[in-house]
Amino acid sequence: MDDSQHEAGGLLATGKRILRSVGDLAQSRLELFLVELKEERIRLFDALVLVAAGLVCALMTLALFTFTLVVIFWEHRVVLLVVLTVAYGAGAGGAFWTLRSRLRHWQSFAATLDQIKKDRACLRKPN
Repeated sequence: MDDSQHEAGGLLATGKRILRSVGDLAQSRLELFLVELKEERIRLFDALVLVAAGLVCALMTLALFTFTLVVIFWEHRVVLLVVLTVAYGAGAGGAFWTLRSRLRHWQSFAATLDQIKKDRACLRKPN
């Protein structure tokens, strides 16, 4: 009877250690996820501010550049405006194409996902 109590206590203690280890593992992964979430939020805000500032400056530059060229080449203003419209359209298309490509390859929380994959691989290994 003494051995069965010892084994039950040993199994219970082992079970508690395993649960504690799993809890610690889950807690560290959750903390990593929250840190990455904060970094993603800051990165996204910075990107939006830079995009807004860049758009305002680019639009002002394009407007002034177009106005300057029309004044300089007044005799050919219609042809010049058509050429500039096509050029601006091509630039906008290229920018949207690049944005689309980047959004397709966007990887959020890469470190958290990588760590979870490593944990799963480690748990699958035979002891």
